[in-house]
Amino acid sequence: MSDKVRALLAAAVLAASAALLAASPSFAQEAPAAPAAAPAAPVPWSSLSPDQQQLLSHFGSQWNTLPPARQQALAHGSERWLHMSPAEQQQARDRFSRFRALPPEQRQALRERWQHFQALPPNQREAVRQNFQRFQQLPPERRQMLREQWNRATPAERQQMLQRAREQRMKQGASHGPAHGPPPRPHH
Repeated sequence: MSDKVRALLAAAVLAASAALLAASPSFAQEAPAAPAAAPAAPVPWSSLSPDQQQLLSHFGSQWNTLPPARQQALAHGSERWLHMSPAEQQQARDRFSRFRALPPEQRQALRERWQHFQALPPNQREAVRQNFQRFQQLPPERRQMLREQWNRATPAERQQMLQRAREQRMKQGASHGPAHGPPPRPHH
């Protein structure tokens, strides 16, 4: 398997977890907030739009007792939800239903991966998103084969795959030179 494919696979595994968890504001009800560098500031209920307040109405009576990080997660999630198309909202509901159907251990593992993803520097998160998009463009059979290969790998083999992917990215970055500028941002 080529280093480029390994890089795509590693990034896709992490990004798939992130995409699953980031899809719905409902997730913010259950997941702890990602660790932040500074303490989160409280979000006053009155600062939410009427649409956000309606969406989060079941939190209204207890809003001031929620930790500030939870308030921020709910406010951000509700804002994202309100900007989704009906089709995107349905996809998010479907993903969240699948998440809720997972055993608690798998849900916790996904939360931890999401927190790890959120803790990455912005340029690394962007690279993961781009790699995930490239992975999604592969034929379904190829994606399945790569998933199986990753799942069969031992932790040491996975680390080797990741290391080779890092080296390949470094090599590709050096060959493209700075004249190309940053890669385009994906549309969400």
